[in-house]
Amino acid sequence: MFSPERVMIKNIAKLNKFYQQLIKEENISHKKALSIYEAMHKEAVSLGIINSENILEGLEVDLRIAKAINGLNS
Repeated sequence: MFSPERVMIKNIAKLNKFYQQLIKEENISHKKALSIYEAMHKEAVSLGIINSENILEGLEVDLRIAKAINGLNS
């Protein structure tokens, strides 16, 4: 299982270059991204992984990780 506290980024420039290349190569429209998200959400619900009761479970942790990765202040 992924454990963010055990990950150490050693070369931030290389990581940023990777992300920029990924964005350039996988540039999809908002409509397409939304379609993919909706399909993934539907699949997760059908598998019982998420439901209306646990949809926000872990969101605060995810937001803290995203802020840290993107260098944002809390």
